Amino acid sequence: MPKDPYAALGLTKDATADEIKKAYRKIARTDHPDLNPDDPLSEARFKDAGRAYDLLKDPEQRRRFDAGEIDASGAEKAPRGYYRDEARRPENPYTQSRSGAGGSPFNQGFETDDFFANFARNRGAYGRGTPADSPGQDMQYRLAVPFLDAAIGTRTRITLPDGGALEVSIPEGARDGQILRLRGKGGPGFGAGPRGDAFITLDVIPSPDFERDGDDIVVTLPVTIDEAILGGKVPVRTVSGTVSVSVPVGASSGQVLRLKGRGVKGRTGKGDQRVTLRIVSPPKVDQALKQFMESWREDHPYDPRAGKESA
Repeated sequence: MPKDPYAALGLTKDATADEIKKAYRKIARTDHPDLNPDDPLSEARFKDAGRAYDLLKDPEQRRRFDAGEIDASGAEKAPRGYYRDEARRPENPYTQSRSGAGGSPFNQGFETDDFFANFARNRGAYGRGTPADSPGQDMQYRLAVPFLDAAIGTRTRITLPDGGALEVSIPEGARDGQILRLRGKGGPGFGAGPRGDAFITLDVIPSPDFERDGDDIVVTLPVTIDEAILGGKVPVRTVSGTVSVSVPVGASSGQVLRLKGRGVKGRTGKGDQRVTLRIVSPPKVDQALKQFMESWREDHPYDPRAGKESA
């Protein structure tokens, strides 16, 4: 039985949707198997968190879990008293003797052939039987994908519990939580039935350099004092490589520059990359810079806070 989803994320039942997402991302950053090779405890925490997030991120699934309608794996729970009522049902073959009187099928007069024939008929009558030719079982897997691989697309392999492997094509612009369907890659069919499908849930590993906002990529670009004052061309990383961005003369911290078409692929084309400037002072302010700034301040006083209410 999977671990309680709230406990797996270190949360309580009153956690908000945003808190659930943040808790999962934190665990994904710290306990991902790629970052902790040969650490089974980290791998277990990552898998538990993934299952928990998959359940709780859906408001309806979360409501049903909280109400006790499904368990931590998402499986349906039988209604209260179901097994007692089912056992008492008159037509239940397990509560009848061969003559039709109530009692255990293992009472005197029980015959094995009759029991299994009745069992098979009952399964068919209630829709739980397996036709001679029917599709195989669908399989569910999770796949961790680095941020850049999800942004630009790639091909990779996922190792299966039985030691086999599946080739998976990650589409350009893949999103966290996106589910890929591999037709015919699930369990074997029954009789002449086709194989089931494999469903791959993607866990996109957060990047320290890029953040995704819809189809846009958001980055912070440190610039020097002279670059901010004088302007110029400054290199900046994008998901598809490094390009030059034009810093305008007199740029300020917090100013946002936009690189058209440098985001990720979406339904209507590619998004943009938004570059937020951050002015960084030199690691050491020497005497020359200090004297220059003091002299400049005397002749060019200005107050960037003028007209603004104090916080």
